[in-house]
Amino acid sequence: MSTSKKLENKVAVITGATSGMALATAKLFIEEGAYAFITGRTKERLDKVVKEIGKNVTGVHGDAGNLADLDRLFEIVKKEKGRIDVLFASAGVGEHDNPLGSITEQGFDDIFNVNVRGTLFTVQKALPLMKDGGSIILNGSIAGLKGLPGATVYNASKAAVR
Repeated sequence: MSTSKKLENKVAVITGATSGMALATAKLFIEEGAYAFITGRTKERLDKVVKEIGKNVTGVHGDAGNLADLDRLFEIVKKEKGRIDVLFASAGVGEHDNPLGSITEQGFDDIFNVNVRGTLFTVQKALPLMKDGGSIILNGSIAGLKGLPGATVYNASKAAVR
C-alpha cells in the first residue's frame, strides 16, 4: 500500500485561515503533504495558528479586501515557492443582528469588500502563479442558499460568491 499523501509537494494558499473551515482546511492540506500559505486579518491570531500548526506553513498578515495586502501575499508566495497548486479563497466577514431596515452603507461596503471583492481579486491575483491543473476553491456558506436571520448583507455576499 502506498504511503504517498494526496497533496505531497503541493503549494496551497488559504485565505482567512485563522478559524473555521479555512483553518481546518489548512491543517488537512498540510497533513496531506502540502505547504500552505495562510492569511488572517489579526496578526496575533495568525501567529498563534502558525505556531499551533508548527510546520510547512507561512502566515501572511493581511486583509483579502485590501489589494495591496493581496499583492504582498502573492509576492511572498512567488518568492518562496514560485507557484500555487491549490487556492482556497475563504476570507470573509459576517454580521449579526443587522436585519433589512437597519443596514448602513459602511456595513454593506465592509462585508462586500472582503466577501465578494476580496474573493474575486484573490483569484485574479493568484492566476499568474497557478500551476496547470491546479485547483481554485471558493469557500462559501450555507447563507448563500438559505438566508440567516439578521444577516441580510452577509447572506447576499455569500450568494454572490456562489
